[in-house]
Amino acid sequence: MANKRDWQHLLAGEKHYFTGSDRRCAYEIGEALAELFLYLDPSLSRPRVIVCIGTDRSTGDCLGPLVGTQLKPLASAYYHIYGTLDDPIHATNLVERKKAIEEAHPDALVIAVDASLGRVDQVGQVTLSLGGLRPGAGVKKDLPVIGDLHVTGIVNVGGFMEFMVLQNTRLSAVVRLADQISRGILFGYYQAARRQPVTSLTYNASAPAADYLWLGPNWP
Repeated sequence: MANKRDWQHLLAGEKHYFTGSDRRCAYEIGEALAELFLYLDPSLSRPRVIVCIGTDRSTGDCLGPLVGTQLKPLASAYYHIYGTLDDPIHATNLVERKKAIEEAHPDALVIAVDASLGRVDQVGQVTLSLGGLRPGAGVKKDLPVIGDLHVTGIVNVGGFMEFMVLQNTRLSAVVRLADQISRGILFGYYQAARRQPVTSLTYNASAPAADYLWLGPNWP
């Protein structure tokens, strides 16, 4: 298990890779996210916004909307969730949606989630890094940077015919990565909040009351 000092390279701006098939993957993502949350927002007082990028029309590129859909009913008490299978954020509406999100949540801590392509040995891994995400970079799209930190799932191999690669990515592999990321994001806030006095915690008062029944992850 990674301990606190293991995440210092993240605070220095380096990228960390998590093995998606590891049963502790979601737990470790959460531990690392908690460090970044408290680094960027020690009082946990900033609005927390998750922007899940991708489209439901491509199996490889639906990672973000899957994460948003999984988080929406569970995390809306503590996160504002944007980008789901029913209402995706993708290349054609990203600029417009990013502007609307910034206007709705000034001074928010924004976590961007997206699929990515990598080397053969990186497929199935999850990455976490401080700083903004440039969506569509792997498929040569010029889109604005978004996020104070970002999470990606490496769904397939990049470097050649990226659009075709994304279209022919196995959905089961994407779903597994989405499960790890969404559970990690849930656990990240849970871990960060445990270190704060109850009076310092903030939440979305408009969220359904049932959302507050979730007390923490039940890990296998």
